[in-house]
Amino acid sequence: MEIIMIILASLLFTTGVYNLLQKQLLRIVIGTALISHGAHLFILTMGKLKRGAPPVDTYGVTEYADPLPQALILTSIVISFGVTSFLLVLAYRTYKLNHTDNMEKLRGSE
Repeated sequence: MEIIMIILASLLFTTGVYNLLQKQLLRIVIGTALISHGAHLFILTMGKLKRGAPPVDTYGVTEYADPLPQALILTSIVISFGVTSFLLVLAYRTYKLNHTDNMEKLRGSE
């Protein structure tokens, strides 16, 4: 199961980097979101996909699930949501001011 998660996270990273290298601003924002989702899957995979009881001290339970990767992913989801919403607002504002979302035209190299 961990191999499938690593392949899926690698695929998300690959498509995210491909989208980051595009000329349109919206594709760049989508690329950052895909890279953050790939990072979430990598964190989950590094914490080992094991099953167990919740980490509450109860009598008779010997195997617990590790809550640290889940807490890290939850924090990362909140941060990536904030970054994605900021980038979307920034892209919208840039489009409204300059009437284009092409990075070559925004650079002013023409």
